[in-house]
Amino acid sequence: MNGDALTLEALRRYAEDRRPAFEAELRTLVEIPSVSSDPGRKGDMRRCAEAAADLFRRYGGRAEVLETEGNPLVLGSFDSDPGHPVLTVYNHMDVQPANEPEWTTEPFRMGIEGDTYRGRGTTDDKGPALSAFFGALAARDAGVPLNVRFLWELEEEIGSPSFKGGLERHRDLLGTDAIVVSDTVWITRGRPSTPAGLRGLQGFRLTLETARHDLHSGVVGGAARNPLAELMTAVNDMVDGPTGHIKIPHFHREVVKPTRKELKEWAQSGFDVATFRQDHDLLSMRTVEPLKVMKRIWARPTMEVHGVVGGYTGPGIKSAVPPRAEVKMSCRLVPDMDGATTLARIRKFLARRHPDVVVHEEHGLAPFKGHVTGPYAQAVKEAYAFAFGVPCCFTREGGSIGAVRTMEEVLGCQVFFLGLSLPSHGYHAPNENYDWEQASGGMVAFAHYFEQVSGLEAKP
Repeated sequence: MNGDALTLEALRRYAEDRRPAFEAELRTLVEIPSVSSDPGRKGDMRRCAEAAADLFRRYGGRAEVLETEGNPLVLGSFDSDPGHPVLTVYNHMDVQPANEPEWTTEPFRMGIEGDTYRGRGTTDDKGPALSAFFGALAARDAGVPLNVRFLWELEEEIGSPSFKGGLERHRDLLGTDAIVVSDTVWITRGRPSTPAGLRGLQGFRLTLETARHDLHSGVVGGAARNPLAELMTAVNDMVDGPTGHIKIPHFHREVVKPTRKELKEWAQSGFDVATFRQDHDLLSMRTVEPLKVMKRIWARPTMEVHGVVGGYTGPGIKSAVPPRAEVKMSCRLVPDMDGATTLARIRKFLARRHPDVVVHEEHGLAPFKGHVTGPYAQAVKEAYAFAFGVPCCFTREGGSIGAVRTMEEVLGCQVFFLGLSLPSHGYHAPNENYDWEQASGGMVAFAHYFEQVSGLEAKP
């Protein structure tokens, strides 16, 4: 093959020719329930790693399963020449649990409905990973002078606890000139967007125990403390439910506000509140002003309640005072916030108002401020425009990818984003899906991206 194979028409034909292979490989990966949060799935995590490594070998690449203190990493390679630049594509192979009752199909049996692929992991993140994979095959077959590496993680959904140690342990194998991540979400279909930043995350739990067992509310009610009621009060003291306003003093002190340039680009990004509501099946919202919504989901910290544990939850009412209760919470963080400072402020606030409430730290991820200038960023813009016919805009991402900041720190290179998922694909939601329009467009975009960055000078 030659450079003619990388024209838009040729790449679209290539994608169509590869469609059966793409669907078969996606089915193989989706039907391995690689749920990293479930200790009972350790065997499936290993099976997924081996299947991913086998994928590269079957298509003429090299692959290694790299051990860490937790789940392994997979390093796949399509090398052209030691003197050529190196670009690494990061994705993750682990997935969220799929225990929601709203699933209409078996989550770990991939269903194909026309151009839609349904199943846990189809869009987060196995489908986009395979789009990049087949884009790399197109570039390789066309003789693009670039060494393309793939780093696939199996702990992203639990905060990447072993990732940094794994990178440090295998640093000699992971040298690269730049990294591109395919694990982000567009604003909506037809409007490519790429993050100029990611929010971080700090999880925590609140617990309170006031008795040894359930108590008859008629006998002790009014005298006994109710831990559920007290934790609800504690939560309300921290955050206003209707508005989301966080009441903890100095909580926002380090927040970096978006610049006028950023706000202008957001306003021109095509973000539409009605589409946002439809994509996420929202029945109501805290605000419907577009710019306010964008600020809230991209540039402002949050405090969320994820679950309440305690008391009777069966049918009807059991008139007992529960002995203990728990609230599961987290905060999304924005630059320049950090989890330790945020958690310290939460502890201090609760210690004064609710001294019996115990704060338990859960995993955290640092926020990330991305790169919007330079040749790699420009290549991302050109790849989107080439493949999808629409220039991308730089926004921010409301979610978190802990591995991003870790890769920059450990491997000493910049990280960029070329995501393919849509809000309607249902990240972390029941009936998660991916579709051929995004999958095939992603192959074209990545092949073009690889061609563009192959002309950049490799790091010495």
